[in-house]
Amino acid sequence: MATDATNLLRLEDQVCFALAIASRSVISVYRPVLEPYGLTHPQYLVLLALWERSPRSVKDLGAELRLDPATLSPLLKRLEAAGLVTRNRSAADERQLDVALTEAGTALRSEAETIPPRIIDKLGMSLDELVALRSSLWRVIEAAGGA
Repeated sequence: MATDATNLLRLEDQVCFALAIASRSVISVYRPVLEPYGLTHPQYLVLLALWERSPRSVKDLGAELRLDPATLSPLLKRLEAAGLVTRNRSAADERQLDVALTEAGTALRSEAETIPPRIIDKLGMSLDELVALRSSLWRVIEAAGGA
């Protein structure tokens, strides 16, 4: 990146601009892959988290996905309407809402295992490149105070 004042404001030199375009571009690669499952990218992320551990509280899910309740709640409602998750009050704490996979949500996992290889293929990057990129992105997230 250039160091003089004029080039410090050059759009294509901005990390935020590159990250924003990369994010939109990668999500657009996911869109046609997820469409046959009736899923949006944010819904897919919720399912990924639930495939790792289900049931879990809405609060825990929101913290892991870094989503606020106003964003997460509609996602969960749509997944519940699709028959992929249930939302119920916790038996241990009525104030807590738990989210769990349904049988259909659990079954979708085996089909979803085809998604990452398809995305890697569509991106045309090696697995090593993508692992290095992911590592760099997590360092950026940590440096920005978001981890």
